[in-house]
Amino acid sequence: MNDTTLASDGDHKDAIGRTERLSAVISPEKVDALAATLDLDTATASIDTLPPGWHWMFFNPFVRRSSLGVDGHPKRGGFLPNVSLPRRMWAGGRLTYRAPLPIGVLATRESTILDVSSKDGRSGRLVFVKVGHRISYDGTLAIEEEQDIVYREAQAGPMAPPKPNTAPDGAAWSEEVVPDTVLLFRYSALTANGHRIHYDRPYAIEEEGYPDLLVHGPLIATFLQGFAGRCHPDAPLHTFAFRGMSPLFCSNPFRIEARAGEAGGLALWARGPHGELAMQADATFAA
Repeated sequence: MNDTTLASDGDHKDAIGRTERLSAVISPEKVDALAATLDLDTATASIDTLPPGWHWMFFNPFVRRSSLGVDGHPKRGGFLPNVSLPRRMWAGGRLTYRAPLPIGVLATRESTILDVSSKDGRSGRLVFVKVGHRISYDGTLAIEEEQDIVYREAQAGPMAPPKPNTAPDGAAWSEEVVPDTVLLFRYSALTANGHRIHYDRPYAIEEEGYPDLLVHGPLIATFLQGFAGRCHPDAPLHTFAFRGMSPLFCSNPFRIEARAGEAGGLALWARGPHGELAMQADATFAA
């Protein structure tokens, strides 16, 4: 990116404090659809509150095709700052579950731009946007969340990422996940995520330089939250913090793993097919 573009792009500090308010019915049909997509027995016939991470299906506007960019994301502008860098990823976040979110209620998500910063990295210029969300219903705060969104420059040719860190040893619990094209397509549809890197293989390879379709970061985080509940079934999840470390790709099996953490919590991670650390996370549970 040249100096002229950098100057015109600005630092986007004026976006800090911007707010947005969206409402959605926590639809039983969508809950059943995600349960089927994840190949779970869980369905609205057997649960009455939303499992952790499943709120990411909701509050996602399904914009007109003419309002989408080349990558399948909505065109820049609106609530998020109008960053000119073409590549966008959800790098991690922190969640606090304050109260159960009942299935079937009308819920509201209030969002705020908390911070915007930039730096020069090994892959070029990076812009970081921190977004806060508060999800409530009938005056009850159910979920507080911070999301870390990263914008970066376009990749010139095939991607050559830095050598990833090795996943931890010593897992007390471990499960295998096999991501296929149907899983990625259905999760994209349920979360209104048009980003083509998750379902358009030629685009992912030829335009963004990846070797195959990418597994969604929120999908991995959803697997980890459900896994945390199975590892610690005696109390509901209270906090969950996660960070994407290296990408996972379609048709390459990976493992979700955990061991005891501090103060009765769990340390969790996703182990890639070559032993790489794909995502790390920490979970705590309600007393």
